[in-house]
Amino acid sequence: MLRINDTITIQDWEITENFVRASGPGGQNVNKVSSAVELRFEAATSPSLPPPVKTRLKRLAGRRWSTEGALILQCDETRSQARNREIARIRLKELIEKALVKPKRRIPTRPTLGSKKRRLKEKKVRGEVKALRGKVDPN
Repeated sequence: MLRINDTITIQDWEITENFVRASGPGGQNVNKVSSAVELRFEAATSPSLPPPVKTRLKRLAGRRWSTEGALILQCDETRSQARNREIARIRLKELIEKALVKPKRRIPTRPTLGSKKRRLKEKKVRGEVKALRGKVDPN
């Protein structure tokens, strides 16, 4: 069971972990031990997450979101299988916590009169600078 906050808890049956052989340091141990973890969370069908959180999670996940609606996280940072499993679960928790935060709605504003005047004045100055460039008459 993975506790996200007071209201959201992900059950163990929603998460599947697959252990595979990792690349990187470890010598001969790399060829023998499956220490990398591939955590799969069926987010689209999860009863724990409300629909708006699922859509935000999908956007945050990017390539890690599969076509079936599962969130797939991979971790092979350490040689320890248990530590990799722990890191993957922490990453899942952090991602869901990020998706829980509702983005602030942008309130469109208009530019001030002063900023419009400054912009037009700067454009005029730049135009004059460019107008001074060009061929010089030898006369």
